[in-house]
Amino acid sequence: MLSRFRLRLAATHLRRGGIIAYPTEGVYGLGCNPLDRAAVLRLLALKERPSTKGLILIAAEFDQIEPYLDIPNDIMRGRILATWPGPVTWIVPAAGWVPEWLRGEHATLAVRVTAHRDAEALCRAFGGPIVSTSANKSGRQPARTPIAVRKHFSPPQVLVFPGRLGGLCGPTAIYDASTGVRIR
Repeated sequence: MLSRFRLRLAATHLRRGGIIAYPTEGVYGLGCNPLDRAAVLRLLALKERPSTKGLILIAAEFDQIEPYLDIPNDIMRGRILATWPGPVTWIVPAAGWVPEWLRGEHATLAVRVTAHRDAEALCRAFGGPIVSTSANKSGRQPARTPIAVRKHFSPPQVLVFPGRLGGLCGPTAIYDASTGVRIR
C-alpha cells in the first residue's frame, strides 16, 4: 500500500494540476483532477486520445461521484451499487453540469467505485474522484508495471506511484447502466 507520504505527495500533485500513474485493478492508470480542464487536456494529449471519447472517473465511495451523475431510477441505482466497490465500470447519465472534457461527445460518464486499496487511498487523500484511464498511448497495450509506464511517458510528464495491481489481467469491464449490457 502507498505510504502516507506518497499519498500526500500524489494528492498535492493532483491539486496542482499534475498527472499521476498509479496501480488499479488490472493495469496502471493515468489520473488527474477531473475538474482541472488544463490537466485533463494535457492527459488526453499525452495519451494521444481524442477528447470526444470521454474518460473514466474512479472514487473511494459512491458519495464522491454521485454529484457527477443523474441516475433516473432506483433500478439503475441498485444495478450499479450491487457491483461496488469493485472492478466494474458503469456508463451512467451525467449530471447537466459535467464538463465535456470528461464526457466527450456523450451525455453519459464512465464511473467506478474502486476496491483497489491504493486507488481508493488516492481518492481519499485527494478528497474526491480522479480521472482513471489506462497508462498507455491510444491503441497500445496498457502498462502493467512502472517501467512500462515510463516507456510511454517521461517522468516530468507523469509522476509514477509504484504498487501492486489488483487481480484482473486487463482493464475493468464496462457496462451500460441503462441496459446492463457489457460494453467492454
